[in-house]
Amino acid sequence: MSDTIRHVMIRGRVQGVGYRAWVEYQARVRQLEGWVRNRRDGSVEAVLAGPEVVVSEMIAACRRGPTASRVDAVQDEAGGPDLLKLREAGEGFSVLATV
Repeated sequence: MSDTIRHVMIRGRVQGVGYRAWVEYQARVRQLEGWVRNRRDGSVEAVLAGPEVVVSEMIAACRRGPTASRVDAVQDEAGGPDLLKLREAGEGFSVLATV
């Protein structure tokens, strides 16, 4: 089981700039579990699970984002195991459909 699960909302210019793919790549490199998806309000939502220090590093990276993005705000709160169940079956980290 993962050490910590965080539910993160990222706002700014984070759609149409490769932000989801960047989050997926960064999470996989860090061997984190979870998912990322766009939201219709223009934000990006992610669930990040793994060792607390690694999840914290990933959240700090989300505050910067990929080169073309502009991150205005990152909301970070505790997440539960039920959020991880939204992943695609058999995947450690998923890119989910927009909600």
